[in-house]
Amino acid sequence: MPTRLVHLLIDAADPSGLAAFWAAALGWEVDSDEPEEVSVCPPGFSYPDPAVLPLTFVPVPDPKTVKNRVHLDLASASVADQEATVRRVRGIGAVPADVGQGQVPWVVLADPEGNEFCVLEPRPEYSDTGPIAAVVIDSADPVAMARFWAAAAGWPQRSADQEFASLRPAVAGGPYLEMLRSRDAKTVKNRMHLDIAPYRSDDQRAEVSRLRESGATAVDIGQGDVTWVVLADIEGNEFCVLSPR
Repeated sequence: MPTRLVHLLIDAADPSGLAAFWAAALGWEVDSDEPEEVSVCPPGFSYPDPAVLPLTFVPVPDPKTVKNRVHLDLASASVADQEATVRRVRGIGAVPADVGQGQVPWVVLADPEGNEFCVLEPRPEYSDTGPIAAVVIDSADPVAMARFWAAAAGWPQRSADQEFASLRPAVAGGPYLEMLRSRDAKTVKNRMHLDIAPYRSDDQRAEVSRLRESGATAVDIGQGDVTWVVLADIEGNEFCVLSPR
C-alpha cells in the first residue's frame, strides 16, 4: 500500500501559543502539548484519519523571512460566514497580509507568527471539507507536482493543468491538497511541510526508495538520528516519511 498524509507540520517560535491560535481559528482543540511538539485536531479525532489533516507545531529558533510556499485556505459557507471568520480570527491575533493579491474575493491574513493564510469566499467544491478547505503549495509545474504527490499522499488527482492542480482523499470529506502556479523560486527551508507515513504493515525503507525513484531527494536539515526520513519533493519542498502507523 502507498504512503498517506498524516499531518501538516508547522515551525514555530512559540508552538503552544501558535497552536492555541489555530485551535481557536478552526474550532479544534489542542490534543497534546509537549516541549518537542504541540498537536491540534478536531474534537473526537482518532489518529490517523484520511479525512482530517491535523496540525503539529514544533519549536524552531529561526525567524520567518519570506512568504511561505505552503499555506492554508479556510472554507466559508456564505459571504456572511466569511466575514464572521475574518472578524473572529483578527480578534485572536491574525493581521491583514499583502502578497500581491490585488482585488480578490478571498481575504489574505497572517497568523501571529506571520504565516499567510486565506479565508475563501463560499465555493461549492469546499462545502464538505471542514474548516480547512485546502493545503496549497506554490509550484513551478502543478501537473508534475500533482503526479508526485498523488503517489506520496495516496490521494487521487481531481484536476490538473499548467496553472492549478488538486488532490483529495478518496473517502468523503477532508481538505484538498492543491498546487498553484508560481514563478517565485524557493530560497529557504519551508516553515510548513507535510508528513506522510506508510501503513502499519508496510516498510518505511521500501517507501522511501519508491519515492526517491519518483524524484524525491534526501535532505539534511539538521535532523540528526531520528526515526523519520527527511526528503524533498521534485521542487525542493521538504517532507518527512514517518515510521509505519
